[in-house]
Amino acid sequence: MTPVPPPHAVARLRAERLARSSKPFLARGGPSGERCPGCRLRPSHCLCALRPQVPTRAGVCLLMADTEALKPSNTGWLVADVVADTFAFGWTRTEVPPGLLALLADPQWQPYLVFPGDYAEPQRVVAEVAPPAPSGEAPDRKPLFVLLDATWAEARRMFRKSPYLDALPVLSLRPEQSSRYRLRQSADAAHLCTLEVAALCLALAGEARAAQVMEAYLDVFTHHYLQAKNQRPVDPGDALHQRLGGLCGVQ
Repeated sequence: MTPVPPPHAVARLRAERLARSSKPFLARGGPSGERCPGCRLRPSHCLCALRPQVPTRAGVCLLMADTEALKPSNTGWLVADVVADTFAFGWTRTEVPPGLLALLADPQWQPYLVFPGDYAEPQRVVAEVAPPAPSGEAPDRKPLFVLLDATWAEARRMFRKSPYLDALPVLSLRPEQSSRYRLRQSADAAHLCTLEVAALCLALAGEARAAQVMEAYLDVFTHHYLQAKNQRPVDPGDALHQRLGGLCGVQ
């Protein structure tokens, strides 16, 4: 069996949330039975050996709705698999995690709150990310993309009810394609899953390879998830796995 990778930020948040639960969390619509703690899939469909990590200058901060970290279909987990500088915090209306405030104030980071610009004051809205400083100059602040990891209804509430985010520039994305995410349905095809949003952000920051790896990893995860749900084996030599392996330099 593939060794379980060390827990990343989302895995740790999930463990904390489970420790506070008074009853077990029952995921709907996914594979039943035992799950691998490293990828949340059945051990027979484990994805841990395929987990890619791509060095990035940019970081990702996930502000997660109450049960989001518990859902096996959550794609913020996959973001944390790929991007080492991924931070995860649980959101509540009445409390702000001290670690989140410290992260947003850290001078090494330039936070961007990623949300549709239609919901923010025009002066806060930006469409681009500041490029890295030219070689030889003092290093500038690295982009930190703050994503509201939740359903669309929850995300809008989080945006309205989080005054500590009001000073951040709002990065408004204009995706050119509909979501490819198939594990949950949205009423609007323009609503992307968390990983798809993160990939767009990294591409804007000049991290094209990381963005491509994330998209390929999402496709492989989705395939493993659905095959496990339908009690069918996976083909590690299919086109999805080959694309991910090629991007990661694995033949």
